[in-house]
Amino acid sequence: MAGNDNWINSYLDAILDAGKAAIGGDRPSLLLRERGHFSPARYFVEEVITGYDETDLYKTWLRANAMRSPQERNTRLENMTWRIWNLARKKKEFEKEEACRMLKRQPETEKARADATADMSEDLFEGEKGEDAGDPSVAYGDSTTGSSPKTSSIDKLYIVLISLHGLVRGENMELGRDSDTGGQVKYVVELAKALSSSPGVYRVDLLTRQILAPNFDRSYGEPAELLVSTSGKNSKQERGENSGAYIIRIPFGPKDKYLAKEQLWPFIQEFVDGALSHIVKMSKAIGEEIGFRHPVWPAVIHGHYASAGIAAALLSGSLNLPMAFTGHFLGKDKLEGLLKQGRQTREQINMTYKIMCRIEAEELSLDASEIVIASTRQEIEEQWNLYDGFEVILARKLRARVKRGANCYGRFMPRMVIIPPGVEFGHIIHDFDMDSEEENPNPCPASEDPPIWSQIMRFFTNPRKPMILAVARPYPEKNITTLVKAFGECRPLRELANLTLIMGNREAISKMHNMSAAVLTSVLTLIDEYDLYGQVAYPKHHKHSEVPDIYRLAARTKGAFVNVAYFEQFGVTLIEAAMNGLPIIATKNGAPVEINQVLNNGLLVDPHDQNAIADALYKLLSDKQLWSRCRENGLKNIHQFSWPEHCKNYLSRILTLGPRSPAIGDREEQINTPISRRNHIIVISVDSVSKEDLVRIIRNAIEVIHTQNMSDSTGFVLSTSLTISEIYSLLVPAGMLPTDFDAFICNSGSNIYYPSYSGETPNNSKITFALDQNHQSHIEYRWGGEGLRKYLVKWATSVVERKGRTERQIIFEDPEHSSTYCLAFRVVNPNHLPPLKELRKLMRIQSLRCNALYNHSATRLSVVPIHASRSQALRYLCLRWGIEVPNVAVLVGESGDSDYEELLGGLHRTIILKGEFNIPLNRIHNVRRYPLQDVVALDSSNIVGVEGYSTDDLKSAFQQMGMLKH
Repeated sequence: MAGNDNWINSYLDAILDAGKAAIGGDRPSLLLRERGHFSPARYFVEEVITGYDETDLYKTWLRANAMRSPQERNTRLENMTWRIWNLARKKKEFEKEEACRMLKRQPETEKARADATADMSEDLFEGEKGEDAGDPSVAYGDSTTGSSPKTSSIDKLYIVLISLHGLVRGENMELGRDSDTGGQVKYVVELAKALSSSPGVYRVDLLTRQILAPNFDRSYGEPAELLVSTSGKNSKQERGENSGAYIIRIPFGPKDKYLAKEQLWPFIQEFVDGALSHIVKMSKAIGEEIGFRHPVWPAVIHGHYASAGIAAALLSGSLNLPMAFTGHFLGKDKLEGLLKQGRQTREQINMTYKIMCRIEAEELSLDASEIVIASTRQEIEEQWNLYDGFEVILARKLRARVKRGANCYGRFMPRMVIIPPGVEFGHIIHDFDMDSEEENPNPCPASEDPPIWSQIMRFFTNPRKPMILAVARPYPEKNITTLVKAFGECRPLRELANLTLIMGNREAISKMHNMSAAVLTSVLTLIDEYDLYGQVAYPKHHKHSEVPDIYRLAARTKGAFVNVAYFEQFGVTLIEAAMNGLPIIATKNGAPVEINQVLNNGLLVDPHDQNAIADALYKLLSDKQLWSRCRENGLKNIHQFSWPEHCKNYLSRILTLGPRSPAIGDREEQINTPISRRNHIIVISVDSVSKEDLVRIIRNAIEVIHTQNMSDSTGFVLSTSLTISEIYSLLVPAGMLPTDFDAFICNSGSNIYYPSYSGETPNNSKITFALDQNHQSHIEYRWGGEGLRKYLVKWATSVVERKGRTERQIIFEDPEHSSTYCLAFRVVNPNHLPPLKELRKLMRIQSLRCNALYNHSATRLSVVPIHASRSQALRYLCLRWGIEVPNVAVLVGESGDSDYEELLGGLHRTIILKGEFNIPLNRIHNVRRYPLQDVVALDSSNIVGVEGYSTDDLKSAFQQMGMLKH
């Protein structure tokens, strides 16, 4: 520590002299990217904390007092050192609290895992045991290791990719403009292009957000953009064999505002509604284009990142189509990393990153996905294994049972598929004689060199040195400051090489996002501290098309590419470097481990050890034989990461998915079904009121429509957790006819009924209810059936009310209110119910894929299929009968059943009935992992609130929604 005192003193003094905000207060840690709430001082101090021991920090503070006279003492520095010490102590307190929490939860999780395998006591066959030991395809799904699966004949596939955040366009991508516009944006665009060029694929749509915000290029607001393949022309498209790849921008959220990914959650359902409309229209159009008599539905809906994962899950459920998911950077892994840093509490992390929304979305993606695509085995075994919905050992057992047709007792696990990311080979290195370069460093005239070369070379005093190249956004997790420290403190390395940092594009630092500005300021401070002028290049601008030229420049100087991120999910830059003949030094955390196993073109290092980074760079650059061997290995093996190879593996998996398709009524059905002829639909989903008040709400709503002479154009749907018999008993004694409604969504969305008369006239007929059988087959996906019921009955016996030494069971099976796709349980004492999130966690640990919810003021528990909900049932009705979602109005109370929040978002209108008639619902069933405002835009123009439910109140609300004339 003593050797670094001067560095710390000058570092902190520079920060203070710059007039930055002081440390302190109750704000969350500065790693949290909250616009307008960032203190560079506190960020830098926290960076110091991670590298030094608390005791040494305290000694430094004591020396600051003892070694200086009162005249020499720097009060600001003493105060800063004291605060560093306090922050270090706080970090250890966070670590201790988190360790205690994990220690407490571990036995609970282990017990649940043991229960999950109890029903599968049958030993694996000896041959399967042998396979399990080394074959990831048996362990948890599929792998590209070895020969690729056989590809069956494919033709005219339609594929939908979803990536919601960032700035997505096909040309001149602004990678690095912000934290959301990085490797994932490039990955999904290139994947769409590559898939559209693959045999058998007719069209690929990449769905993203339309951005019309000021200060953003107008191209992000274009509804559609044709993606051009790498070669510039798609020969398949020229021959009419396919329609190409497109970016389709769906408007959702505030129209004039760009949103970071943490702010998108309340608007996901709006995107889903817009995407549903697009997919239906496009599927019909493709069917007409290729001469089919029916629509060509997507072969798969593939979500990228958590937000797109939940969107894909909802679309998959609404359309009854297979889903694939790629998590990219997983939320639990990020949460664990932030907690280990000890800078913020769990609550502070969630406040900024909305991390619990993200983790729940990833769990839902596991529930709904047929296939989860990972880039490495490590991603599966160390990252996905953190989730409730996936566990390697249980996945192995289920996989083995499925292979031999054994009973899985209602349990399901998505297939984990390892497909490394591909790379565009449009910019292959130019062949040049590496051995001749020392004699002729400029084999071609300078005027022929790419312009970016001169912009980099101008930084260097001696541009002939080997170039160490880093291409990374200026964010803390990329660990650029440690790289600069490693270079600056190793004199032999500084004498041997130059360092080039490509840190995105920027104008003035003052105009950058706070986090980027802080990291860049840190880098510049270190360059000045180590006096690295003439040895480090950090250009302000570069085009995306110039990146290959930058790799080539580093290769021409016999340099190296370095990526020392704390954790690297994909490592596409490593593959790009290898493609351009550049050896690598890479982090040992994440995908680089497996990339290097294939390429064998560099060395791996601990990203926290700056000495190890410096030693590895010096070794690679000073040993010419090692450098040449790494370069040759990379060029020889790079073909394994090509996009054609990626797409070949991708499509072979997609083709194994079972055929599924939406249930859309034909023209004859729609003509004969009243609901399809309505201009507007009013859905009554009020849960938080008494039955008497519910009857009055229904009667008043119907009366408003009748008095406006709109009965023919406006239909009614009752959406509830009640059974159809309970609905009948509610309406008929109140003098209302079930035929006043076009449909009933019952049992929390697991049943849809259509009322009708059985005779020729109402006078001599009785009312019958027709069950929508198509909907039943629509929601049966992954339904655990009898296996699920048996486990729930067993679980119910463990939920007890404790009074002294007496224990009384409080949850009992309720066959009267159950149906084929709804398992109902009666609750005796709601105050002793476990929180709903704990029940859902337990079901996922058991690999029982279902949707559990409390209703009837928490006096009933309903368990339905994962694609069954009142919200999904509403989308199903709209899809089947050709109803536009914006023409639907949903009436809800101020709270409701535990699926209440799902009814609020979307393109439909929502009317919240407020007033004292709302019954305060039990606290237990309404607890969620995140605040309601994190997932619902309560200030949306699609949501209005009215006090009361009189005819005048409802008339006013319908007028505000544009359903009635004023």
